Amino acid sequence: MADDAAIWVDPANPANSVVIADNKADTGGGIGVFGMDGTMIHFRPDGKIGNVDLRTGFPLSGEAAVLVGGNNRTDDTLALWTLDPQTRELTPVGAGSIRTFAPNYGFCMYRSSASGKFYAFVTPNEEGPIQQFELVDDGEGRVEAELVRELPVSSITESCVADDELGHLYVAQEDVGVWKYNAEPDAGKQRTAVDKAGAGRLVADVEGMGISYGPGGSGHLFVSSQGDSTIAVYERSGDNKFVKKFNVGGNGDIDGVSGTDGLDVTALDAGPQFEQGLLVVHDEANSGGTTSNLKYIPLASVLE
Repeated sequence: MADDAAIWVDPANPANSVVIADNKADTGGGIGVFGMDGTMIHFRPDGKIGNVDLRTGFPLSGEAAVLVGGNNRTDDTLALWTLDPQTRELTPVGAGSIRTFAPNYGFCMYRSSASGKFYAFVTPNEEGPIQQFELVDDGEGRVEAELVRELPVSSITESCVADDELGHLYVAQEDVGVWKYNAEPDAGKQRTAVDKAGAGRLVADVEGMGISYGPGGSGHLFVSSQGDSTIAVYERSGDNKFVKKFNVGGNGDIDGVSGTDGLDVTALDAGPQFEQGLLVVHDEANSGGTTSNLKYIPLASVLE
């Protein structure tokens, strides 16, 4: 039942990088850590985890931690862990039960380049608010979350992604399209449309999103167009000009990608075969399989 992922790149040893993915099964759900060969390294049965995201450099107990987060649909809470770069295992660090809007559906994180503060966004499974929480060290090695902003949305919204450098929050309203907000908590509720479902590039549901960073504001926004099993690509900068759309075909005994929900992307060296970046996408149906899985794709192969 994995359908969303977050990539952690080990800067000291790219081959040691991992993909952290949700399992949103009603029973047996949780969060898993996978190596670059696709092998599961670690799994925590922590509930029906919706979406997953992470940020490096979170100040916790005087050290810089890799903070991983997700929305827990089992009890409508915010789930938080740290990733140990050596063992590549997760440890829960949430300070108690952090309640969210119910029912919650999706999740993403943001680190402000203006203030250095860390935030989490949680999206709703119906009309309701997108909630923004500030994440802070509670002084005892745990992470507290304070609600700092709400953004109303009129229908089911799952994926979101934040551009830490440019200060944008992108939100995928599944049957409508992609919206862009200012990600800062005091920025208000103003938004602009990046693209709309049915306008020729996105076919509902509009699902997972990820950002590849390049120098000087270059790079791309990736958006899953689940209705036609394609990925749409837009420029990061300016008005997010549409670049291209593509599907992910099969390779030997690996089948093609269909019904993509979540995705993540990095332009960093993620180890052998992925030296120029990595795209991870959810594949809903698999030949000879009974469940969905994730596919790893060299980023250069889709940006040629």
